[in-house]
Amino acid sequence: MDAKKTFIVNLGGSLIVPDEINIEFLRDFRALIIQQITEQEQRFVFITGGGRTARRYAQAAQEILEDVNNEDKDWLGIHSTRLNAHLIRTIFRDVAHPRINTNPHDLEDFHQCTQPIMIAAGWKPGFSTDYDSALLARYLGIKKVVNLSNIAYVYDKDPSQFPDAQKIEEMSWAQYREMTTDEWTPGMNAPFDPVAAQFAEKEDLEAVTLKGTNLDNLRAYLNGEKFEGTLIKNN
Repeated sequence: MDAKKTFIVNLGGSLIVPDEINIEFLRDFRALIIQQITEQEQRFVFITGGGRTARRYAQAAQEILEDVNNEDKDWLGIHSTRLNAHLIRTIFRDVAHPRINTNPHDLEDFHQCTQPIMIAAGWKPGFSTDYDSALLARYLGIKKVVNLSNIAYVYDKDPSQFPDAQKIEEMSWAQYREMTTDEWTPGMNAPFDPVAAQFAEKEDLEAVTLKGTNLDNLRAYLNGEKFEGTLIKNN
């Protein structure tokens, strides 16, 4: 894949299935991506998250059996990401590689991919799709990861709990890591998980967080125009 025109996009499960499958968003998202492929000759790697589907499965297991371990919770999440990945591959089947990547260390499909879209999903317990996207960025020679979620910015504290929360437009990985924990837990709801953040800092990667449902803003970012979101990178 041409690294200069390829975007690695972490597509949050909260966008795909916020409660029910978001058909309207997915229809508009497909139209935008097809337009970017056609008009800008761009290529995409989509890594799908598990979102609420993953958390619901983990919660159900916990309610039935109190001592469900983190590995089983992680596997529930991983299979949720893969279900979402199959949905995304299906709606892009005319322009997507037929196989879904489930191991970021296995690059055979990426090297053989002639289509403008490659789909990837969760790998193994202990690692989120944030980490998968960062690994793929390193292996494919791409320095930026696009994180599409249900928030427009990273905030200095949880805006749902603190009305005075301040948005952050640009920050370092060191600053971001000070705001988060150091350990990954299944179902963690953070813009970029701590294991992935440590890896991205080490590899000198950049991550931009955008509100996924604002497709005009996504188009602006893809076209190198001014956008609303948070950029995280090394100083």
